[in-house]
Amino acid sequence: MQPDSSERIRSELAAIVPGRGAVLSSVEDLIAFGYDAAWFTGRPMVVVLPETVDQISKIHRFAAREHLAITPRGMGSGLSGGAVAHAGAIVLNLTRMNRILEIDLQNRVAVVQPGVITADLHAAVEREGLFYPPDPSSLRQSAIGGNIGENAGGARCLKYGVTSDYVCALQVVLPDGTAIRTGGKTVKNVTGYNLRALFTGAEGTLGTICEATLRLLPKPKVTRTAVALFDSASRAAQIVPVVATSGVLPSAVELLDALTIECVNAVHPGVFPTGAGAAIVFAVDGNYEAAVDADLRILADIAKEFGASSVDVARSQIESDRIWDARRAVSPALARRRPNKLGEDVCVPCSAVPELIERVHAIAQTYALEIPVFGHAGDGNLHPNILCDRRDVEEVGRVGKAAREIFEAAVELGGTLSGEHGIGLLKKQFMELDVGPDALALMRRIKDAIDPQGIMNPGKIFPDPGGTSAFDLSVAP
Repeated sequence: MQPDSSERIRSELAAIVPGRGAVLSSVEDLIAFGYDAAWFTGRPMVVVLPETVDQISKIHRFAAREHLAITPRGMGSGLSGGAVAHAGAIVLNLTRMNRILEIDLQNRVAVVQPGVITADLHAAVEREGLFYPPDPSSLRQSAIGGNIGENAGGARCLKYGVTSDYVCALQVVLPDGTAIRTGGKTVKNVTGYNLRALFTGAEGTLGTICEATLRLLPKPKVTRTAVALFDSASRAAQIVPVVATSGVLPSAVELLDALTIECVNAVHPGVFPTGAGAAIVFAVDGNYEAAVDADLRILADIAKEFGASSVDVARSQIESDRIWDARRAVSPALARRRPNKLGEDVCVPCSAVPELIERVHAIAQTYALEIPVFGHAGDGNLHPNILCDRRDVEEVGRVGKAAREIFEAAVELGGTLSGEHGIGLLKKQFMELDVGPDALALMRRIKDAIDPQGIMNPGKIFPDPGGTSAFDLSVAP
């Protein structure tokens, strides 16, 4: 693209979205908006920060006319490269659309713009005695639009489900600028295709989410947290399928292996004992103390039956908060150990969790890598993080091979490539391994039907034409 053309494009975008800081094109800004929490970087042509649906529609129409790529973006906390734009693309940053438009108590829904921070929504609805269950570890940084785009999860998914289970309605701007609404405030809605489910988890490849109506639940009156310690992660994981058949439905069953605990203790000392082989964090909630305490006793008995050396119940909300703050700090704590880490996100049936952990630890030994394992063991969603130094080319080669074997292990065990982080740039070459060629071809036809020009977040989810299944750890999309 010629320099004068780029300047014309920026000028036309500034006419659509006027005001200070609404259109950014300095080198510093393009770098800042050119990466997320994965390994990839890009350099968009321009960043635009709209404040209205009308502005988004006009940007889409302009991009369609000029055949320009659009990458919708929130806070950039994603872990799969989904918010990383190609060179020459428009980054559509939605952080200025950050209002909670309505909390409807009678219908138990919240209507929000895509830039609302997840933790802010939690706080707002809980002041009203309600509860928005999805709780990604990045909830203090991530925005609702990104949560919907990636179909984010979190620790409470075991009992409450993922983001898609709470999306009642969406307003979406399609690639050509048409704004549509799908769904509503009703409890039931089976009219036609479930389009809100189609756009949820689409990673911005089908349109830009401009507004969401989210289902809320009554806030549980009682919550309890407990920590069980084991001599190994494999031993700890054996309780997962037993808990699943116990008649108790915890809100969370989180696992941290020995290396994860060691790293967390460096930043949150005292939460987990030094030298512990593994920890399981249980959370149970409900409306009656006696019932919650009874459920926790059942879980404690299961843990002891499988060799837990101790099971300690948090004695106060402050103590419980300390445990969960430490759990949410796992990812940054691991990042302190080595210069880089590749955070993975695979999900298997609960019965396969013990074997997956054993296979990941074996892969770590095979490739002489540190791969701490943690995650939402209760719903089978684990996060093996491969620690490394990207400046070491030979080590990065081993990282790629180890990551591929982790993906293959998950699929062989009846699982999937991603439980909550999405595919993005990171795992697209493995899509056929997971879903098969026919389902992948159907997804491509849906993409082509909605976005015939291919301008919406191109290069994500779908394998590159003629590409191999090699794990590509390049730094540019």
